[in-house]
Amino acid sequence: MNNNRTVSDTKRSFYTIHTRPINSIYRRVVEELMVEMHLLIVNADFRYDPIYALGVVNAFERFMQGYLPEQDKVSIFNALCQALEDDSQRYHQDARRLEGLASRVGVRELLFWLDGSVRFEDAVDLQRSIVSIATNSKFKYSRLFAIGLFTLLEMADPNLVKDREGRGEAIAKICATLHLPEEKVVKDLDLYRSNLEKIAQARIVLEDVLQADRKKREKRADKAGIIPPVS
Repeated sequence: MNNNRTVSDTKRSFYTIHTRPINSIYRRVVEELMVEMHLLIVNADFRYDPIYALGVVNAFERFMQGYLPEQDKVSIFNALCQALEDDSQRYHQDARRLEGLASRVGVRELLFWLDGSVRFEDAVDLQRSIVSIATNSKFKYSRLFAIGLFTLLEMADPNLVKDREGRGEAIAKICATLHLPEEKVVKDLDLYRSNLEKIAQARIVLEDVLQADRKKREKRADKAGIIPPVS
């Protein structure tokens, strides 16, 4: 991506590619993700990696859950990546491969895989990319990377991430392995989980409003149906 491009350039490009309106409560989600990705990509120390990709894909899918029309989500994500001069397929492919790996190996083997002590022949390229993070003194940590780590743990053991102590131990081990700022990772993940709850509540409120609006329209239609035609 051209490092001279501004956030405004990226937003303008996005809305040129995806021309359909975005539902109210989701517009902020899309634009905040867009800005976050833009600021990372133009940073000289940033390097794309599979865990970051998993974080982007998972954050988008979780925050956009329930979006209607459903088919517009594909267009929005594609436009998001294109506006950042990137390839949405690369994000999805790396995310799916990591999800598949985590879901079949469990937490213990996943942690060994992350530190390079266990190898899986179908994921050598992914592992090479991740292990290199530990030796990169200029690695650009991000909230989206932390979300990718959280997703890996969630796929490996859904019950683990619900247990504060177990989750904390696993995150501590990963942070030690990859030389990440543990306090920052924990804080970012706590905020992420809190935001997921808030957007879930917002969806409930929105659905209640839509249902109330539908009922009003139905009542108006019923009343209109019993009014005799004007002669």
